[in-house]
Amino acid sequence: MEQHRTRPPAQGTRRDPPPLPPQAGREAGREAGREPGRKQPRPAGGPGRAGAPRSGGPRIAPVGRRPAPPPERTARTGRTARRMPNPRLTGLGGGLFSGVLMFGIGCLDQLLFGASLTVYSVLFLPVCLLTALWVRGGDLLSAPVVVPIAFAVGLLPMSGGGNGVGARLMGLVTALATQVGWLYAGTLVAGVAILARGLRRAATRRQTANHH
Repeated sequence: MEQHRTRPPAQGTRRDPPPLPPQAGREAGREAGREPGRKQPRPAGGPGRAGAPRSGGPRIAPVGRRPAPPPERTARTGRTARRMPNPRLTGLGGGLFSGVLMFGIGCLDQLLFGASLTVYSVLFLPVCLLTALWVRGGDLLSAPVVVPIAFAVGLLPMSGGGNGVGARLMGLVTALATQVGWLYAGTLVAGVAILARGLRRAATRRQTANHH
């Protein structure tokens, strides 16, 4: 008879593995819970938060706030403002400016137009306006005073009647008497410009005081 071979029993009893420490058990459980190929969820406050706008998408301006102008337009506006002449003359500087300018206009009028008082008087108006606009804020009241003096100074090369001083003075008085309307008109232009600047300065001061 054949006898079946039997496997001899293992010596001793089977022992269970020793228990792991608490920290090692938690790490082992965490590793076992991870599946290969599965991405872990990102934290809620990270860059992958749901609902957050993407960095490459268009930015929407807040409601009620106007978008800022492009830098090119702002730079172009600043360059244009710098090109515009904006001197600030004192009272004496405004008198010298208007007097020299009107004297030059009188000399050119004498050479080109044969001492035409009409041409001279018409060119007197823009000189009054420039003087009133370019005088500084502290000397605004000087503009309506210096422009009539400049008008008289510009008439010196145009006043004829003789070679003597008395003849020159008589020609000057005659020219002033005949062109008194233009003289008043130029003084009025300067006065209106000064009044507008004064009101604007007062409004600016009031707004500044209200803000503070």
